[in-house]
Amino acid sequence: MDHSGHGMTMDLPPFTLGRGLEFSANPFFLIGCAVGLALYGWGVARLRRRGDAWPVSRTVFFTLGVLSVALMMCTKLNDYGMVMFSVHMVQHMVVSMLSPILLLLGAPVTLALRALPVAARGSKGPREVLLMLLHSRYMRIITHPAFTIPLFIASLYGFYFTPLFDTLMGSTVGHIVMMVHFLAVGLVFFWPIMGIDPGPHRPGYVMRMLELFAGMPFHAFFGIALMMASEPMIKAYANPPASLGIDALADQNAAGGIAWAFSEIPSVLVLIALVYQWYHSEQRQAVRKDRAADRDGDKELEAYNAYLASLGTRRQ
Repeated sequence: MDHSGHGMTMDLPPFTLGRGLEFSANPFFLIGCAVGLALYGWGVARLRRRGDAWPVSRTVFFTLGVLSVALMMCTKLNDYGMVMFSVHMVQHMVVSMLSPILLLLGAPVTLALRALPVAARGSKGPREVLLMLLHSRYMRIITHPAFTIPLFIASLYGFYFTPLFDTLMGSTVGHIVMMVHFLAVGLVFFWPIMGIDPGPHRPGYVMRMLELFAGMPFHAFFGIALMMASEPMIKAYANPPASLGIDALADQNAAGGIAWAFSEIPSVLVLIALVYQWYHSEQRQAVRKDRAADRDGDKELEAYNAYLASLGTRRQ
């Protein structure tokens, strides 16, 4: 069987994890991942050369994020994902919900702002362009919950339950565009929630949690819809190659189960990150208050004690 999406014979042997993890480079994502790691490494090296610190944990998170994209797109998981709905759903869930969280925990925008040189007065360099973008009306719109949450939901239902998915799966370029879209939507959705890099929206921690939970149930509903279907819903996966030895409906049910179960993973990861950030934010505020008290002799406490004393005097 020849699949037009790859322009290659897709008579793959039955899927196993070992076969899926074999190297099979997609040039676009291979180059993109290499460039991403190289630029991040350059930024960290530049900070270190001038004596500035950069948390090792952020470098580890960003590297894991890039490698997770490479794992999905530069192995035979990508080949099997063209003919198996279940494998494709693993790709989608990782690229749209796990990779963005790991990349954002690496704080790449903060690193860029610290590492890029300041342009000469009267001129604009990459750093100034980045700052203009961060403060632009466009960025305020695409990172607002009123935009990100519907976009996050539409990326599921709008792709899979319309002919758009089959159209994109019909060519290599279309498949790349779809995966880049999933990654971009994940980054835009989780960016305000993670709250590490600077951005137009900085909601409080409770609001961030509400934004997170506003989108997650729709993943579960989407997965349940696939599992409950009595016939294949996606044309691209309706007739899998005989060499795979799979049933299209069973494979679709598995894809639905993956979508349903995977919605819990980012929720847990983000909640852990938010609680960690919240705790350290409270700690930093406590330290600032202690330092301020040391500087002014704790005038706030003294004023409160004086107020209590005045109340006692009035009662007498």
